[in-house]
Amino acid sequence: MSVSVPVWPGSQRALVAILRGIQPQDITGMVEMLIEEGISSIEVPLNSPDPFQSIELAIRHAGDKAQIGAGTVLSVEEVDWLHDIGGQLVVSPNTDPEVIRRSVAHKMVSMPGVFTPSEALLAVKNGASVLKFFPASVLGVSGISAVRAVLPKEITVCAVGGVSDSVIADYVRIGVRAFGLGTGLYRPGDSVATVRERARRTVEAYDHAVRSVDH
Repeated sequence: MSVSVPVWPGSQRALVAILRGIQPQDITGMVEMLIEEGISSIEVPLNSPDPFQSIELAIRHAGDKAQIGAGTVLSVEEVDWLHDIGGQLVVSPNTDPEVIRRSVAHKMVSMPGVFTPSEALLAVKNGASVLKFFPASVLGVSGISAVRAVLPKEITVCAVGGVSDSVIADYVRIGVRAFGLGTGLYRPGDSVATVRERARRTVEAYDHAVRSVDH
C-alpha cells in the first residue's frame, strides 16, 4: 500500500517532539515554543499524566499550525478517539496491523514502531506512513542502513531513541530524514527555556546535516 497522506508537506522539518510526561498545564506554552523553533510535529505519549487533556489542549491551541497526535497508541479505540478530536499523528511502539489500518482509514499519519525487517515490511504492507525504527540507538546507523536496503524507496524512515543533535548527521548520511526527539529534547519538569535551547541546537544540526547531503 502507498503512503496514505502527506507526512511532512512542503518545507516542514521531519522532526517529532516527544513530550512524554508533560502535564496539561505546561502543554500550550511548550507547543508554541516548539513551533517557533521550527518543530511542528508534536507527540504526547498516552502514558503521560492526563494525556487526553494535554492532546486536546494542544490541538485547540495549535492544531492549525502543527501536526499533533499521540504516542504509545496500542488500540483502534485510541485511534478513533484521536481522530474524533482532530489529531493527525498516530505513533505506536509496536507493529499492530489493526492500528495501522484504522489510522490509514482515518487519513491520519501512521507511525508504527519497527525493529526487524519482518516488522518493517509488515507495517509497509498495511499502509504505514512512516516507519519508526526504535530504539535507534540499539540498531545503530549500520543496522538501520541494512534494513533500509530491503524497503521500498518511497517509505519514510524515522530514527527514534537516543537521537540528539550530536548524531543526526550520521543518520542523515545513510538516508534517514526523519527523527523522533525524546529525552534529548524534553524531560518532565523541564522549563520552556531549557527545551528551547535544545530545540534550537537540534534544528540547527538537522538543517546543516540535510544541506550537507542534499547539495
